[in-house]
Formats: sequence, structure tokens, C-alpha cells
Amino acid sequence: MSSINSLVPGQCLLTQAIKTNSDKIQLEFAEVLSSNGSNPLSMFNKSDERFRTRARRAWMTVELQDASELLGVNLGDDAGWELAPNGKDVLPLNILNPNVHGLYLRVKVIESCEGDANSGLIGEYRLNNVETSAKRRGAGGDFITKNGKYIFSIPSVTFCKEGESPEHVFITDVDSVTAPAAATTMKVMDEVGL
Repeated sequence: MSSINSLVPGQCLLTQAIKTNSDKIQLEFAEVLSSNGSNPLSMFNKSDERFRTRARRAWMTVELQDASELLGVNLGDDAGWELAPNGKDVLPLNILNPNVHGLYLRVKVIESCEGDANSGLIGEYRLNNVETSAKRRGAGGDFITKNGKYIFSIPSVTFCKEGESPEHVFITDVDSVTAPAAATTMKVMDEVGL
């Protein structure tokens, strides 16, 4: 059985279905995004938890019947739903590289610092929850900004043909930190997802 811990870049995992307050469900996807080539900083710090590449998650709210039909999986009440610690009903799926009609479902990330609560991309929730939704330099680290504005990483689910990857949009020209050496380190850490 596939798990998040066994994911490698290029693979996507449909981790679970989550019941919502409406008659729809959310599907949760996880994918380890790769940086271009090997990263020496990450390799030489592989024992340090802060440098580990973590899977990015994206959620898609769907009609239960449509999702069940398209994915070929039972999502009904008799499918083995469990009560999660957060009180939500979840159905573990762990489907590696889910596809529909020959197209693979993948996690796509767009980073943005533009927009307002009504623009749709960043959205009201992110703007009202900057502490937990804006991009940081590592867990609990300083916020990463561009021209003094917070950067938000917005994941979504998209289709890709076999062997193709989504076209992510990452902001790489971020504001510098106090020392040039630290700025270089932070840029590399950012490339690894920290």
C-alpha cells in the first residue's frame, strides 16, 4: 500500500476522502514537489528534520457520486469511513497516481502576493490567517516576502498527461534577509520547501 512517506517526485497520492458539512466530500491529494536537480544543502542535512522534503497537499471538493464513478472507488457510507481525531469523517484511500480517462491528477502550486480578499487567488481565508497561511523560512521561521508583501502558496489539483508535470509558479526573487550569506542559504532552503 502506498503512503506519503514513500512518495517520490513525480508521484501523486490521493490520500483520503473527507466528509463536509454539505452533501459533498473533499478529496485530499499529496505530492512531493521536486526542485531542479539535486540540492547539496538538502543532501548534506538529510538527518535534520527541517530539511526534509514534505509532501504538498491540495484539496478538491467534489460530488460523492461523480468522484466514485470517475475514480472507480466506493465512497459510500458503507466504505469504511473512520472518525479522525479532529472529529471529521475520513476514508483512507492511498491511491497512487490516480487518473481519470488517461489523465493523471497532480498537485499544482501557484505562489502569489497580489490580490485581495475578493480576488479569488489568495482569498479571504488566507488574508485573515496570515500567521498560518503565509510562506515562512522553515517551521516557525520568518515570513518570506516580496516587496514587503506576504507570499502565499496556493495548491490546487490539475490534470497532466503521463510523464508531464504541472506548471508551478514559484516566486524566487524574494526580499533579502540581513546578511548576504543568510540570503543565499534561505533561497536554497526555499527551493527545498523550507
